[in-house]
Amino acid sequence: MAERDALLALALRLAREAGAIQRSRYESAFAIETKSQPVDLVTEVDHACEAHLVEALARERPHDAVLAEEGRGRDESGAAIRWVIDPLDGTTNFAHGYPRFAVSLGVEQDGEPALGVVYDPLLDELYHAVAGGGAFRNGRAIRVSREARFERALLATGFAYDKAVSDDDNLAEFRAALKNARELRRDGSAALDLCYVASGRLDGYWEHKLKRWDVAAGGLIVREAGGRVTDRAGGESWRSGHAVVATNGAIHEALLSLLAGARAR
Repeated sequence: MAERDALLALALRLAREAGAIQRSRYESAFAIETKSQPVDLVTEVDHACEAHLVEALARERPHDAVLAEEGRGRDESGAAIRWVIDPLDGTTNFAHGYPRFAVSLGVEQDGEPALGVVYDPLLDELYHAVAGGGAFRNGRAIRVSREARFERALLATGFAYDKAVSDDDNLAEFRAALKNARELRRDGSAALDLCYVASGRLDGYWEHKLKRWDVAAGGLIVREAGGRVTDRAGGESWRSGHAVVATNGAIHEALLSLLAGARAR
């Protein structure tokens, strides 16, 4: 417990520090590049945040493995402690001045989720969870919603960077959810969408073709808030990030069924 307390304290501090970098550079001039697709952006602020986080961990936790989105970390198979970092989740939003982005820090202990921290620097909302210890926003406990009727659910989703060239583009699932739920949002930050499920702002969220760093922190936060997180088949492979379905639990089977039916058509 003492080590987890120390890990949490460090994660909370580092998230705020990276968030301060984002806040200071928001709506300013910065370099923007592309990665896998023209819509897959990375900015110098992503790099600055990741460098800050990785360098701090190298000083304070030199024996920990680090898996970071932009590649600065040193990951090691079988590591006792692994940090899974998205330094700026919602890069496209940040690049356009759209105020929906966050820092996401997940920590695995012996390969299992141990804690998660997500920080929205503009709203100054700091989410965290420790395995077995509940979920919190700015130190106050949060819980998923109680909505059990799918037709009254507020959902969120997102689209992969290869949407222009891939037939597996989430459009059929989007249409089905839009027709059957109360309403649907697409806001561009997986980490924040997961935290919104955890805090009851959303009743459910799904997305395909994510990465491990997109879900490492937020997935644990949902579970510790009383929600359910699975892959599209209801299994545990969501931790890879390839496909994640997160809900309050009450509408989970309905959402899984709707997504499966849409893909089958």
